[in-house]
Amino acid sequence: MSRDEDIEKFTHELQVQIMEQIRKRYSQTVIDHWQNPRNFRKIENPDGYAKVKGSCGDTMEMFIKVKEETISECAFQTDGCGTSIVCGSITTELTKDKSFTQALASVGPGEILEKLGGLPEADVHCAHLAAETMRRALADYLYQKRSF
Repeated sequence: MSRDEDIEKFTHELQVQIMEQIRKRYSQTVIDHWQNPRNFRKIENPDGYAKVKGSCGDTMEMFIKVKEETISECAFQTDGCGTSIVCGSITTELTKDKSFTQALASVGPGEILEKLGGLPEADVHCAHLAAETMRRALADYLYQKRSF
């Protein structure tokens, strides 16, 4: 076996071991959103926007568009860890296609954690960050709507 083949084999085995450890700590839903985040982008001229810095130092932004009193589009960005990405991703899914009131009721940390199948205690703050950021984006929408 050549040196390159040895390195490739070692790398593959290491990746397998890492994924085994991840599967022990996180649900399949968490892994799916980590590997394939939904709505990870900016929305130009959003109807509601918020940017929040969490207790861990991660920053999250949420963007929403509202059409006929329904959240027609939502997106997020974060400079945070994989769990922040996962929580932002699931939060946009919980919010999209809901009325303002339904969206507000469905974006608490408890709802995020339930939809994800839970998170290790050390990662729960990411659900709080995503929920708080979306709530502020919804509040910004309400403020903008009433300002006109």
